[in-house]
Amino acid sequence: MGKKIPHAPKIFNVNWFRTDDQGNFIWPGFGDNMRVLMWILARCEDKVDARDTAIGYIPEIEDIELDGLDVSKETLEELLHIDQDLWLEEAAGIDKFYAQFDDKFPQELKDELATLKANLK
Repeated sequence: MGKKIPHAPKIFNVNWFRTDDQGNFIWPGFGDNMRVLMWILARCEDKVDARDTAIGYIPEIEDIELDGLDVSKETLEELLHIDQDLWLEEAAGIDKFYAQFDDKFPQELKDELATLKANLK
């Protein structure tokens, strides 16, 4: 499908439910989610850049509006940290899911997963 659409939509993944070692949510949530959504909109309009990582692009800390938010720079760094072991575990689960479809599964998705795994190693 991506080959047939000259300007494919941008896809973003957000995990609002990351927790710290005590099981508390790291991101405050609710109304503050708009801060991330504003970064997404700015990114779609090429107004902000992003850092390339093994899993894709993530925001630069300074591009997320933090005024009035009780979240430290260190907490935000933790939110944006890529845990490679956790992502490799996730990729293994995706691999297992894909396997149930045998040869009926799109090769492009298998290729994307292979790229993800290679990036994580």
